[in-house]
Amino acid sequence: MAQKNKIISAIDIGTTKIVAIIGSKTDSGKFEILGVGKHYSEGVRRGEVLNISKTVESIREAVRQAEEKAGMKMQDVYVGIAGGHIHSQRTSGYVQLGADEDEITAAHTKDLMDQIYNTSVEMGEEIIHVLPQSYTVDHMQGVDNPVGVAGKRLEGNFHVVIGKVSAANNIKKCVTRVGLNVKKLILEPLASSRAVLTADELEAGVAMLDIGGGTTDLAIYRDNKIVHTSVIPLGGFSVTNDIKEGCKIVCRYAERLKKEYGRVLPTKSDANKVVKIPGINRNDNLEISFVHLAGIIQARMEEIIEHVLYQIEANGLSSYLGGGIVITGGGALLKNLPQLMSHKSGLVTRIGKPRVAVTSEEVGSVSCPSLATAIGLIMEGAADQEEHDILNVNQGLFEIENEEEQEEQTEENSYVDNESRKSATIKGFGAKINEAFGRLFDVNDTSMD
Repeated sequence: MAQKNKIISAIDIGTTKIVAIIGSKTDSGKFEILGVGKHYSEGVRRGEVLNISKTVESIREAVRQAEEKAGMKMQDVYVGIAGGHIHSQRTSGYVQLGADEDEITAAHTKDLMDQIYNTSVEMGEEIIHVLPQSYTVDHMQGVDNPVGVAGKRLEGNFHVVIGKVSAANNIKKCVTRVGLNVKKLILEPLASSRAVLTADELEAGVAMLDIGGGTTDLAIYRDNKIVHTSVIPLGGFSVTNDIKEGCKIVCRYAERLKKEYGRVLPTKSDANKVVKIPGINRNDNLEISFVHLAGIIQARMEEIIEHVLYQIEANGLSSYLGGGIVITGGGALLKNLPQLMSHKSGLVTRIGKPRVAVTSEEVGSVSCPSLATAIGLIMEGAADQEEHDILNVNQGLFEIENEEEQEEQTEENSYVDNESRKSATIKGFGAKINEAFGRLFDVNDTSMD
């Protein structure tokens, strides 16, 4: 059974759904999902909150469901953030060690990270993540973990994720109004990546594509490091809207068509297949051809794929993706999507499902790609807690060292004080002797005159 202090809660605020999730990291290092709550998202478009009150109600219902299933309350939560306002850049910085320091410590890396977080950005923007790429200690390049390495100067290259302050504040406001505390905002592609990518893919180089309702999130890794992130303002809702317009039907039927019969490539068996949909105001049923439906979906998905391939090529990463492409999110459920992506990109493509241990009653739902972000937030939250624990331990050790130094200094000062008192006593006694001899010398000198 997981320990209480390892419980993590998270909320994924998406365009089509809001997911509240409670999980834990067991002593063996595996993750277990204890409760999941889902509710239709109202008030969110393309990853940004446009209606506070509707979003709050959707969050509240999702949280209620998760708490009921897990049998516990949510308090501190990790919350995902995405949207077209997200962009990234690369930057670098350095710290110089003091004259009495000759080894890189965790405090030095933290100082360097804090320096990058304070880098100036455009008005109305803020830095969401600072992700280390590589370190250089003195002139030694390619250092993965500089802590403990001897040196006098620490340099670092970083991938910086930037977003709108107003978008972040609106998310925090909605969560706070439900009575929860936002522990940290986490970029959704990072969370999804942690949930679905394997160690081999991260090492070989891989592009992770999370197709959500309002946006498609892209994260590219190479040599176990994230080298590019971007958010494409197109997603599953764009497909639904295309079906609505192309078939002249209402949105709820378009969504149903997409989920039940949607595919990105028609097959030979689809040639004579049709599906009947109720007309407007219950007029005569409409017959929608499978081939026509697939053509609508294919056109939009090819547009999304073109955006992704442009991001890969523009950053010179085409030849570094030995792990291919991994597609996750609700959009990954479209039939034949891996085949289309592989055909367009020339890269091996697979569907990414969350890799977690779950309770028996949650097996079916938790393994779905549409929950990759929510489960990834739990994993990111666990990593964040562990990082803070390490920093607290290091801080504690630092304080203990300071206390020992203070004690040594106190003992030294005490010794110096004792020696000073002894010296003062001796000097006082000597002064009296000198005074006495002085008087004798004075007498003698006088007599000599």
